[in-house]
Amino acid sequence: MLELLLSFSQSTGIYWFMNSPWGWPIAESIHFLGLCLLIGTVGVFDLRMLGMANGLSYAALHKLVPCGVVGYLMNVTTGAMFLTTSPDQYLFNPAFQTKLFFMLIAGLNMLLFYFTTAAAVKNSPAIATLPGRARAIAAISLLCWCGVIVCGRLITYFRPPYHWCFWC
Repeated sequence: MLELLLSFSQSTGIYWFMNSPWGWPIAESIHFLGLCLLIGTVGVFDLRMLGMANGLSYAALHKLVPCGVVGYLMNVTTGAMFLTTSPDQYLFNPAFQTKLFFMLIAGLNMLLFYFTTAAAVKNSPAIATLPGRARAIAAISLLCWCGVIVCGRLITYFRPPYHWCFWC
């Protein structure tokens, strides 16, 4: 797997770009901006579902979703650049593995929201209290994205040697 990811990075020019003087800082900056768009959108919507800012309608907040999607795509792109350039620094890293786990739970939680609750939330009056399921989905989402952020920051603290990782 390491060789496959590194080979992809080298054959596409990602490796060259990321190892240039400004490659990594540019990718990190784009990653951070994408995170701001994503968390700004998801965080505001989740906090609204938890009962804050009652004057904001859910339908109006839902218009921010494209900004969150753009942010997510920015993060997936730059995250793939990080991973393929230094796969040994990520694949065996428990913070990276935990970050992916939180992203998986957040994604499944989002699907649950859109398949079961989104229509009712979008059509709710701004002052209405949402059902418990919607509030639980919002709380899980916030916790997962906070976990993604924390684990993302911790990735740099878990570097080889691999003896510290008891499951690697």
